[in-house]
Amino acid sequence: MAGQISESDQIKQFKEFLGTYNKLTENCFVDCIKDFTSRDVKPEEQNEALAAKAGLLSQPR
Repeated sequence: MAGQISESDQIKQFKEFLGTYNKLTENCFVDCIKDFTSRDVKPEEQNEALAAKAGLLSQPR
């Protein structure tokens, strides 16, 4: 059947997606948190700059 992806390929693609998503969320978390012993986070402007750099914020029109 043309155009269909096998179940094993779907599982492989999903695992790859989850790995990429995990790396992205880990990087964002590490970039936003100063340390684990305080409740402080980095300044909001810095977080927005990091998010824009990662392409997570929409560009102004």
